[in-house]
Amino acid sequence: MAWRVCVTNWAKTEFIRSTNTVSRGSRLNPHSQQRCGFRREAKRSDTKKENVAQETKASPSEAGTPGPPPPRKAPRPTLFKPLMFTVGFTGCSFGAAAILQYETLKLRVQTTKDEEESENLIQGSKDMAYWHNWWSQLSGFQRQLILLMSMADDFWSSLTEGQRTVTGIIAVNAVVLCCWRIPSMQRSMIKYFTSNPASKTRCLPMILSSFSHYSIIHMVANMYVLWTFSSGIVSLLGKEQFLAVYLSAGVISTMVSYMCKTATGRLHPSLGASGAVMAVLAAVCAKVPEAKLGIIFLPMITFTAGSALKALVAIDTAGLILGWRLFDHAAHLGGALFGVWYVAYGHKLIWRKREPLVKMWHNMRSPGTGGPRPGGGPGVSGGDGGSGPH
Repeated sequence: MAWRVCVTNWAKTEFIRSTNTVSRGSRLNPHSQQRCGFRREAKRSDTKKENVAQETKASPSEAGTPGPPPPRKAPRPTLFKPLMFTVGFTGCSFGAAAILQYETLKLRVQTTKDEEESENLIQGSKDMAYWHNWWSQLSGFQRQLILLMSMADDFWSSLTEGQRTVTGIIAVNAVVLCCWRIPSMQRSMIKYFTSNPASKTRCLPMILSSFSHYSIIHMVANMYVLWTFSSGIVSLLGKEQFLAVYLSAGVISTMVSYMCKTATGRLHPSLGASGAVMAVLAAVCAKVPEAKLGIIFLPMITFTAGSALKALVAIDTAGLILGWRLFDHAAHLGGALFGVWYVAYGHKLIWRKREPLVKMWHNMRSPGTGGPRPGGGPGVSGGDGGSGPH
């Protein structure tokens, strides 16, 4: 019995030791199954990746279907329609200017006759006492309003004909500048008031962009130059001819910009009246190259108009060759070259040959009448709309 008890105790002791050993081993490596599981899964994933790679390598030859085609390059825009628009708009501008000059001279003659008749009528029926009584019957507000209108009329009369002409152009540019500040009009402004050869709408923006400025500084600079040279260009060409040259220069300078952008592949939008203003500046400088010019902030520095024109053309040529993108140098050059060409040759080729158009318009307005035609051919006062380049 004592022996059995000893064996039983020994067996229990060994069983407890073995149990403790197993529990310690499990405590030392509690995640052994998970690690093995991850290792097996990793090996399986590698095997699957190899199988997928083999299948993808073999799939093109087995399927026989080509992959997606490479993206096509955007074709260069065609400039046939803008070119036709430029030619047509330029011809219509000078035709409308010739008709406008005819109507202006006719209206001026009629107005002069009416003023003479009204003055004779007033002198015969009214005296100073009548006007004194009329003035005394007005209220204070009416008197102030009449005085204000009189001051505005005196200021308008003090301006030269050129300054009065460009006042309307400046007003249109100011309105367009305000439209750029309206959020709901941004899409329409970008579509119609910026010129871009890659746009779907290319013809109408050629003229509208010449009245469009997004920056106030840009507009002030262009309008200051236009105001400065307005008196000289209008006295040189006349009001109607100047408007035709200005509008045509805006379209022609944009066409030159289109051509350069299409040739170089730099299809970015442009806006501003710089091309038309450069035509005005170049026309005056080419006609009067010895005139003295200065800088507004540096009045002590003076230079001739011919030197200024050469410097501007050189800067724009360098900017066009070197790819400067601060300004549209192609439009500047196009406007400057058109201005120089017009005062040298264009006046003789275009404006002096307007006689058939004016004659046809005169016959349409006054059928069956003859005699001199306002704004007509040689021998008619004011026929060239100013002194004109000769």
